[in-house]
Amino acid sequence: MQFSTSKRVEIMDITDKVSSVVRSSNIDEGICVISTSHTTCAIIVNENESGLVSDIMELLKKLVPSSAGYYHDRIDNNADAHLRSVLLGNSETMPVRKGDIELGTWQSIFLVELDGPRKRNVDIVVSSSDFRG
Repeated sequence: MQFSTSKRVEIMDITDKVSSVVRSSNIDEGICVISTSHTTCAIIVNENESGLVSDIMELLKKLVPSSAGYYHDRIDNNADAHLRSVLLGNSETMPVRKGDIELGTWQSIFLVELDGPRKRNVDIVVSSSDFRG
């Protein structure tokens, strides 16, 4: 699945798109892995509340400030994006129950853009837990 981001750093709720893929898989019970192969974005699960989303963005800026003399900036000038991605991770694994992704009451799935705007690919793999042996 491809997403277009519009800012250098943004948090995009992709829950509905992931859920649609899971529902169309016709898998009743199993797991869903949401991942990206890009090294300057991330996949996270958290609450989609505007204040918290802003807090996450501010935390990333404080933990990994831009233009802090990183060695990688000599090549691409985006070391902060790579380092923030290391902190967040590139995938999440969620249970599938009753044909849909199982999320907590306040949980949402996010694509976190750290070096945009760009087109980002997100892989969604749904696998059945119906093991017969």
